[in-house]
Amino acid sequence: MQPRFLILGAGIMGAALAHRLARDGASVTVIEALAPAIGASGRSFGWVNASFFLSEDHFHLRRAAMEAHRQLAAELARPYQPEGCLWYEETGVAFDRQLAALEALDYPLRLLDRAAVAALEPRLAHPPERALFFPLESAQDPGDLTHALLGSASSHSAHLICGLRVEGLTQSDDRITGIRTAAGDIHADHVILCTGTGTPALLAPLGLHLPMLHRPGALLVTRPLQPLLHHILATSDQEVRQDAQGRLIAPASAHHQADAAEALPPPQEMEQATLMRLRHLFPNAFIRPDRLFLAERPVPGDGLPVIGPVLPGLSLAVMHSGATLAPLVADLLAAELGGQGEQALLAPFRSARFFTG
Repeated sequence: MQPRFLILGAGIMGAALAHRLARDGASVTVIEALAPAIGASGRSFGWVNASFFLSEDHFHLRRAAMEAHRQLAAELARPYQPEGCLWYEETGVAFDRQLAALEALDYPLRLLDRAAVAALEPRLAHPPERALFFPLESAQDPGDLTHALLGSASSHSAHLICGLRVEGLTQSDDRITGIRTAAGDIHADHVILCTGTGTPALLAPLGLHLPMLHRPGALLVTRPLQPLLHHILATSDQEVRQDAQGRLIAPASAHHQADAAEALPPPQEMEQATLMRLRHLFPNAFIRPDRLFLAERPVPGDGLPVIGPVLPGLSLAVMHSGATLAPLVADLLAAELGGQGEQALLAPFRSARFFTG
């Protein structure tokens, strides 16, 4: 008899895990308090990369995740054509340091001069003196991918229940046995928390403290424009990409992946500041805002993912950025839950670093 899995959270991480477990024949139910991709997954810049990393182990996880995205796209019959990224978030010594670090890790890249950048992005008003080009980096719409993954999971008999708030985890002796809801208890052989910033509240009654950083984020989406931008752009002032509908997608902060701000300016101020930066990049374009999305990014206390078993019958997968990591983490965690042994890439990211002495 296949084990019964309960996945809490229908963001991209929960959806990817549901897809993988259900495809492998497991009994899967996904519980979502609101709606799929309603939080950070539906409000993400969607930059799939390994050029941003916090440690060598983190780099290797992200690098493998880029390949997992390619494989997942083929599996779901979705287009996958990496547009690549032009990166010049840093200059001078910091630029040289980033170049040396990525070369040492054998990351695919090209060093470009101003003329080469201008050739790749002819509508860019102020090409930098030099930039790094990362040809394998891509942009995904994590919200759209979440729905595709849930659709695939459903086709393999997974169940999605929305609008049901989990009040707590049920426990017998030292084992987690399911969840408690206003509609009654739901039992399972294994519960997986893909609950992002909501995870600490579910763990606290068990005497477990998962530290999370407060990392609010904002994302500006413009009205559609004629083609302006062929690649993901990471400048010293602004990260931006253009989607298939012609909309510019832009985080409302520079270096948003490494942004450590714990408070945001007023929404109107963020919108206007982001528009100014975009208009500086593309002064000949008529750039108009459409929507500003706010979200709390799920960043564990040391910035690194937290993945794997916590107690008998309980695992978790909490991280930023799920947009990059979810397909790979789902593959590896599903393999572990299916009895295939510990996966080496996940070893540095276990919860024990927080929950044991």
